Formats: sequence, C-alpha cells, structure tokens
Amino acid sequence: MSQGKTYFISDLHLGANYMNTRQSELHIIRWLDFIKKDASRLILLGDILDYWFEYRHVVPRGYVRFLGKLAELSDSGIEIHWFTGNHDIWIFDYLPSELGIIIHHTHCTMDIDGHSFFLAHGHDVGQRKRSFRFLQWLFHNKIAQWCYSWIHPDLTMILAHKWSEASRYKNKKKEGKYYRGENQEPLILFAKEYIKQHPVEYLIFGHRHILLDIMLTRSSRAIILGDWITHFSYAVFDGNSLYVDLFQTDEKE
Repeated sequence: MSQGKTYFISDLHLGANYMNTRQSELHIIRWLDFIKKDASRLILLGDILDYWFEYRHVVPRGYVRFLGKLAELSDSGIEIHWFTGNHDIWIFDYLPSELGIIIHHTHCTMDIDGHSFFLAHGHDVGQRKRSFRFLQWLFHNKIAQWCYSWIHPDLTMILAHKWSEASRYKNKKKEGKYYRGENQEPLILFAKEYIKQHPVEYLIFGHRHILLDIMLTRSSRAIILGDWITHFSYAVFDGNSLYVDLFQTDEKE
C-alpha cells in the first residue's frame, strides 16, 4: 500500500527570458507546499529550468527559492526524480550531492506502488531528425562539455537564451503547441509502438507543452503533462488511480 502520492510535473522553464521568473518561481513553490502534505515521490519530467550548466565549483545564479524548497522536500523524506530535458540537459552532480535528487539522463520504466510506468521528457524517443540526433550526441559528449565549460559563464548564458528563443519561435511557427491528432502526434505514435513490445500501464511525457490524457488500450494510458507557462498542470498517482489536475491559487503572485 502506498504511503503517499506520486506527483508528476514538467516544462517549468524557469529562467526563460519570456517569463517573469520570480512570479513563476513563487507559483511553483506554492504548488510544492501544496503537495508536501501527502507526497511520497515527486517526478520532474524535464525542462524544469530553461538553461543549466554546472561548472566544477560554480552553479548558475537564480532558482534559489525553488532549489531550497526541493531540498526541504528531500530532507523531509520525499523521493525526488529529475529527468533531464533538452533545456536542462547539463545537470551533473550538484543536485544529487546537495539536494539528494535522483537524476535520469534518459527515459526509463519505473515500478510505482506495483504499477508500471514509462517516463520520459519526450525529446529522446520516437523518430527524430538526423540533425537533432547529432545535437543530442554533441551535447552529451564529454569532450564537448569540457570545451564548453571553458567559455565564460556570462557568454554561455547569452548564447543559451538566444538559442532557446530561436528554438521556441521556430517550433511555434512550424508546429505550434497543439494536439496534432492521435495518428500524427509524435509521442502518441511512439507510445502505441512501445506498448506492443513493452506492456506498461502508464506512459507519461513532457516536452510538447500540450495537456493530453488518452487511453491507448484497455490497460495502457498516455499522458502529456502540459507546462507551467500556460496550463499550470500536473498528474497525481495515489497508488490506485492516476489523474491530471490544474493548480490554481487565489494568492497574489
């Protein structure tokens, strides 16, 4: 029997230039305070930060309240998993060693209270263009990471935000953040193929910034978690059932 609930959330993009970072950070902290009374596990499914790169002895400025709240939850016994996305890809040992967070650099299956879950940010599954696969290889390459670490942080921060803005504009113009339909949505197509060989009950993704809950078969269900830019959405598993909800607060931001 579960001792508490498991919460899933993705795509906060804290630190993005197009967001009010302080307002967004305070809103997610209110949500973390809201869940801490009954949570046993928190799963962050990628792009939690819009950019992050750890140097050997230095971590990026910002997110202090958010990271402090994660430390508080971790210290209280809540298990925290962080799946890196395509924006917060360069998380190394700081969060595990300082906050006790379990880092996943790729998708995986997980047993939660006797139920099977496939968990992924979503950028690294299904069919991907060769150019995208090359970038992913480059970003994960140890030599490339070492070379990048020698660039001054002020410059890398500017480059990262410019890249993020360009990528956001390109994706919005090309495909938009809307549901393409069951036969065209990439993550749903992947999920349908995956369960043919790996039967799991729940497949949960981020990445696409759409909020979707769909039954694939009588025993398999796919969730795309939305985001905390427009939806403020999350999923909850209580040990028996899973549901998607929106976080609203009457408090002033």
